[in-house]
Amino acid sequence: MKTRKTVVFLLLLAAIAAYVFFDLGQYLNLAYLKSSQQAFRHYYETQPAQAIALYTLIYIAATALSLPGASVLTLAGGALFGVVTGTLIVSFAASIGATLAFLTSRHLLRSWVRERFRGKLEAIDAGIVRDGAFYLFSLRLVPLFPFFVINLLMGLTAIRTWTFYWVSQVGMLAGTVAYVNAGTQLAQIDSARGILSPGVIGSFVLLGLFPLLARKLLQAIQARQVYRKWTRPARFDRNLIVIGAGAAGLVTSYIAAVVKAKVTLVEGHKMGGDCLNFGCVPSKALIRSANFVRQARDAQSLGIARADLVFDFADVMARIHRVIGDIEPHDSVERYTKLGVDVVQGTAKIVSPWEVEIDGRRLSTRAIVIAAGARPFVPPIPGIEEVGYLTSDTLWSLRELPRRMVVLGGGPIGCELAQAFARFGVAVTQVEKAPRVLGREDPDVSSLVAQSLKRDDIVLMTGHEAIRCERDGENKRLVVRNDADGTEAAIEFDLLLCAVGRVARTEGYGLEELGIALTPRKTIQTDGFLQTLYPNIYACGDVAGPYQFTHTAAHQAWYAAVNALFGQFRRFRVDYSVIPWCTFTSPEVARVGLSETEAREQQVGVEVTRFALHELDRAIADGTTEGFIKVLTVPGKDKILGVTIVGEHAGDLLAEYVLAMKHGLGLNKILGTIHTYPTLAEANKYVAGEWKRAHAPQRLLEWVGRYHAWRRGGAAAPAPSAAAGGTHE
Repeated sequence: MKTRKTVVFLLLLAAIAAYVFFDLGQYLNLAYLKSSQQAFRHYYETQPAQAIALYTLIYIAATALSLPGASVLTLAGGALFGVVTGTLIVSFAASIGATLAFLTSRHLLRSWVRERFRGKLEAIDAGIVRDGAFYLFSLRLVPLFPFFVINLLMGLTAIRTWTFYWVSQVGMLAGTVAYVNAGTQLAQIDSARGILSPGVIGSFVLLGLFPLLARKLLQAIQARQVYRKWTRPARFDRNLIVIGAGAAGLVTSYIAAVVKAKVTLVEGHKMGGDCLNFGCVPSKALIRSANFVRQARDAQSLGIARADLVFDFADVMARIHRVIGDIEPHDSVERYTKLGVDVVQGTAKIVSPWEVEIDGRRLSTRAIVIAAGARPFVPPIPGIEEVGYLTSDTLWSLRELPRRMVVLGGGPIGCELAQAFARFGVAVTQVEKAPRVLGREDPDVSSLVAQSLKRDDIVLMTGHEAIRCERDGENKRLVVRNDADGTEAAIEFDLLLCAVGRVARTEGYGLEELGIALTPRKTIQTDGFLQTLYPNIYACGDVAGPYQFTHTAAHQAWYAAVNALFGQFRRFRVDYSVIPWCTFTSPEVARVGLSETEAREQQVGVEVTRFALHELDRAIADGTTEGFIKVLTVPGKDKILGVTIVGEHAGDLLAEYVLAMKHGLGLNKILGTIHTYPTLAEANKYVAGEWKRAHAPQRLLEWVGRYHAWRRGGAAAPAPSAAAGGTHE
């Protein structure tokens, strides 16, 4: 493959060199064409087949090599062959030549470009696969864009060769006719630009709008097909109905109320959704109490001989429910009613694209936003119903600590809850089918968290699959199989906690009846604007994916609300370019952007800079030195591609990098920002300093050293060694 690329490149280089060396450009200008017009016409009249073949080959070669002179050759087609024959010949020659240039660009450059710009190219390819024909057709109709540039750039995308050819054939036809027709009046043309009067350019621009209008028409036709079996109401009771009052639904309805839309928010269970009642809030309150228990037991590490610790787990759970109660007013019916939202407690079902039935009451609406959230996934393990289990939703009714606990799942939820209960003194066994916990993170991150879990006396069984549950009276067992050697082991437990992930809530509110499709991950299928099959029905939050975070649900909610209410004027595509997340184990794991593993899998070239927290003064003072900051940058530049932080308050430390990545700030800007001493946030500045040190201008520093030595009147001293702490790869 490499040899073939080399041969193609050398042939291409030789052809261009011959063009320059033999000054072939002199034959592709208007003056030469006008002076030789009679001779060319005589040749065509005496040898028509040869003339057409020769002209076609020259045109194809010039276009394929992206040589200047295509406009002159097109004029020549009109002068020699007339409008009809000339248009026919030029149309096919131009399309064939353009396709050869396209294939050359794809063959020589696409793999190289993909290696360096994989993330951006994948986003472009997604758009090209979906709308590439429209994009190309628009560019072909407007001659203000150099066609040779279009040929080369399209070769770097995922557009199919046949699509490129036929769209080029059709799209260039209008311009071809104009140029060929002008060529029939060659004697009156002084320059190739002479035919491009403001009127002609205006006509081409109007032609360029055609594919956009055609796309709108196609969308209208598709919408008509989708809606054809439904009767649209003559008037609407609401501008928007939102199903689900979790983070996504609350933000959507809030935005609608702010812009004075009439909005109804429907919730069938608890306001605030999973995050407030079963997820983020109670789990973090639990972790706070568990961490205090651990700190009290480790009091000697802080110079305290003994800290007496007496607690009742029922009191811990009571505190968790007080925390939920303190936050509840933020998400309450009363608050949202005062904001202007019509809040309805009940079960919603979409009965048509414009109607929602709520416990027998039917409301019509211009748009619907589905924000139904997700629920814990319970794996179909034989015997699991007989032994009983809890999930991250039902756990909060617990009032007594079990003596032995099995946690199924090594993801963020499983790790957080396993560690919390272990710190309360429960004998925890954690089972994970994958080779390591936190499989989405880099191996060094997973390893550090696994070590911390084991220090809390958790029996960590990675690479083990749960195959069945057994019960013998009051004795309960989980049987697991080691994926490495196939051996089985039985784990006795008093409580089984399923924490293997969450699945979108897609049943029971009319999706099946409306034919709204699901993705392979069982989330609602939406486009980049969060629209479902029906353009006026949107989905956001956990029910839509691709992320299951409260902050991304709120982020999507803005797009869903604005597109649903104002999409007829302008729609906004959801921006997933900078999505942070955090796992609240001890130490915390926070990340934004690429990880090292992802960069390697996507073949993205990166530089890796690390700073170990055991070098940070505040971490030493607090006794929280475990962890590191790892920053991935563009090779040779300070542009941040990804950050992973493992350590105390990693989620808080990450915010600075999220801001920097969102607004295009590099490590130099972070280095130039004053950070309060002594704080954990200084670590962000120090890792930027490590990057800067690795990119110091060494030769310039040598000369500066000699200058200072000269100023002292002596020989140049050796350069001082770099301070320890960070590393740069």
